[in-house]
Amino acid sequence: MATNIGMMDAAYFVGRSEILSWINQTLRLSLSKVEEACSGAVPCQMMDVVHPGVVPMHKVNFDAKTEYDKIQNFKVLQDVFNKLKIDKHIEVNRLVKGRPLDNLEFMQWLKRYCDSVSGGGYQNYNPQQRREACKGGKDMTKKSAPSQPTRGSTAGPKTHNARRAEAPSANPTAPPPVENTKPAPSVDTSAYDQQITELKLTMDSLEKERDFYFAKLRDVEILCQHPSISNLPAIDAIKKILYAAEDDPSIVEEAQAMILKQDAGLSPISEEDQSKSDSQKRKLIVNREFDAAANSALSPRIRVSDASDVHSSGSPLMTC
Repeated sequence: MATNIGMMDAAYFVGRSEILSWINQTLRLSLSKVEEACSGAVPCQMMDVVHPGVVPMHKVNFDAKTEYDKIQNFKVLQDVFNKLKIDKHIEVNRLVKGRPLDNLEFMQWLKRYCDSVSGGGYQNYNPQQRREACKGGKDMTKKSAPSQPTRGSTAGPKTHNARRAEAPSANPTAPPPVENTKPAPSVDTSAYDQQITELKLTMDSLEKERDFYFAKLRDVEILCQHPSISNLPAIDAIKKILYAAEDDPSIVEEAQAMILKQDAGLSPISEEDQSKSDSQKRKLIVNREFDAAANSALSPRIRVSDASDVHSSGSPLMTC
């Protein structure tokens, strides 16, 4: 079951138009944007489609406009997830703000889950009847009613305008109305709406990337403030780059110079200590060789006299 799917899963490559078509056909709605599902009512009813009777539809509010009312809908959805043991974290704070990218990703995940449960078929479900128990459900159903009558009703004003145009034609002295000679051209704004949606998605993606790298820099800053390493020259060089107010390449060069200066200051001391240690070792070896040569050069008579002196002195070493 698709409770945990990766970001590279095929579910997250489903287009916005396909998601809207899936929502509108399943729930008999007429949403034009994915972010219109940010109230949480649509996801709740989608879960009611695949799990009938689990969602308390009387608690769902299709008329939710404030963030508080939207959060209440997502609380209902989270309770349903807990009952069904669905391990899915809902980014409520992002969804209720109506961000297109966040709502698109969540609805992509929801479609993948619903398809995995029902196999893509939703039969014997009356979404309009189920919405009657919800607050604002009847109004949503009325708004989503088929638009054929409204299209047919446009013929009425046209005939009325035609009659008004015919009335002045009976009087040759009256000039024809100017407003009816040149009808206002209709402007197709669908292309502009699509561009606006794409720009919103790009902006949300850039904001996520910015927050990600800012968090990384914040972690580096906290690490550099640790007392055990905060005074190291390398840490000072990193802080110099972090706190630089301008994008100046010389800042990086100065930080590198600080590290190189540290290395240059440490290397002569280490070589000097090494030379002193080597000279001390050589002196110790020479002294031992000199003492050994001096002892071997003593005559046997002198060594015997030395031994007699030790014996006469009452040394503990000779009393054994």
